[in-house]
Amino acid sequence: MSKIMQQLVEMTHKAANKGEVPIAACIVDRDGNLISMAHNKVERRKDPTAHAEMLAIRLACKARGEKYLPDCDLYVTLEPCAMCAQAISLAKIRRVYFGAYDAKGGGVEHGARVFSHTTCHHIPEVIGGVMEAECGEPIKNFFADRR
Repeated sequence: MSKIMQQLVEMTHKAANKGEVPIAACIVDRDGNLISMAHNKVERRKDPTAHAEMLAIRLACKARGEKYLPDCDLYVTLEPCAMCAQAISLAKIRRVYFGAYDAKGGGVEHGARVFSHTTCHHIPEVIGGVMEAECGEPIKNFFADRR
């Protein structure tokens, strides 16, 4: 798990260098095989839905030729927002590992808490705080540099 998160942290630096909020995500199957990996591309694509999680889910579904990923896990450096949490539910992802908590924009442990609603179709297992400090540092630096 830490090897995957370390790769994602490294990817966040690439995103920041491109002017993107440094968040990265990947999808891994139950055997640990990497299916997709992405970082935010909101600025580059001028698309507010081009979050790392959304892109990783799209790439994984395309690679597998399926709309559901029930035997897959999603790793992401920041707590997913409500939009991404809903996409995770709709894709029926088995488990979500995230790094830093997002008290302002999170949708899992904070804010909307998408998975705690009775109307949520699929609730993945969620493990938060994985390499929290390492995952949070690129985001803190990114916004500190812009203030």
